[in-house]
Amino acid sequence: MFSKTSKAIPHPTPTRASMGSASPDAAARKGPPGVPSVIAKDMTIEGDLIGEGELHVDGIIRGDVRVSRLTIGESGRVEGAVCAEVVDARGKVIGSITAQQIRLFATAHVEGDITHSQLAMETGASFQGRSLKLQPPPEPAPRGEVINLTPPSGAAES
Repeated sequence: MFSKTSKAIPHPTPTRASMGSASPDAAARKGPPGVPSVIAKDMTIEGDLIGEGELHVDGIIRGDVRVSRLTIGESGRVEGAVCAEVVDARGKVIGSITAQQIRLFATAHVEGDITHSQLAMETGASFQGRSLKLQPPPEPAPRGEVINLTPPSGAAES
């Protein structure tokens, strides 16, 4: 602060991804990687939230949430369906949760079905609903010969 030498502030080097054909608005919306969006303790959001990044909720969301990673703090509350790759819950969820990996910490309270590949619950976590295993998408049927299941006309007249 009081030194005689000036410290240069490094400027970020643009990457090939940031120089692509995407509009400047799209680049601005994504923000720096690894920085979560935060709903503070004194905030209430009414409506659905959809994004590709990480969301940390300490306030209240009344609506569905679809993000890649969701962290619900101890004071956080989500009233709606949650869909994410990873969910870490310390607060309250009233609605279904669908994720690859779900962790319910001791202070978590969930009222709704949980669909998951991996589920971990600490002692003290509250969960009322069904625990369903996330099913992989069905494989397409093999393409082969077409079989006609209707009898040829005239065969039923005998």
